Amino acid sequence: MSAPEELTAFCEREWPRLVGTLSLYCDDRGLAEELAQDALERACVRWSRVRRAASPGAYVQQMAINLARSRFRRYAAARRAARRLGQEVVHHDRDVAAAVAVREAIGRLPRRQRSALVLRYYADLSPDEVGAQLGCSGQAVRNLTHRAISALRDELDEVVVLDVEEATDAS
Repeated sequence: MSAPEELTAFCEREWPRLVGTLSLYCDDRGLAEELAQDALERACVRWSRVRRAASPGAYVQQMAINLARSRFRRYAAARRAARRLGQEVVHHDRDVAAAVAVREAIGRLPRRQRSALVLRYYADLSPDEVGAQLGCSGQAVRNLTHRAISALRDELDEVVVLDVEEATDAS
C-alpha cells in the first residue's frame, strides 16, 4: 500500500472513532467533527512521524483530546476576560454526564414518544409537521411529547431537564 493510500485508509478508519469520542467529551457533535478534522489534518502533515508511533490511532486520539482541551481553555479565558470587563457571558458549559444520562433515557422511551420528542425539539418541527411524519394529529404529538417529558422527569429526577412544555403549550 502506498503512503497516500495508507493515509487515506487511516483517516477513514479513525474518523468515526474520533467523532464519537469527541462528541461524548465535548457534548457537541459539530465541535467534535471540527476537532476530528483538525486532528486528522495535523496527522496528515506529520504522517511520517504518526505512522511510526506504537499506536497511530491512539496518537491521533490524544492529539484530538488535546485540541479539545485547548479549545475549552480558550473559552474559559474568554469568559474570565468578559467577566472582568463586566460583559455578559453567553457561552454555557454543558454538563456532559447529564447530557449522556438524558440521551440514554431518551433512547429508552417508547418509539413513538422518542420520535415525537426528537422531531419536535431536536429537529424543531411544529406539532403538525411531526404529526404528518408520524401519521397522527398535532394534538397527538403534543400528548406524546408531554408523556415523553414526564417519563424523562420521572427517570432523571436529579438531572436537570429543560422545561419544554411551555413551548408545547404555546404551539
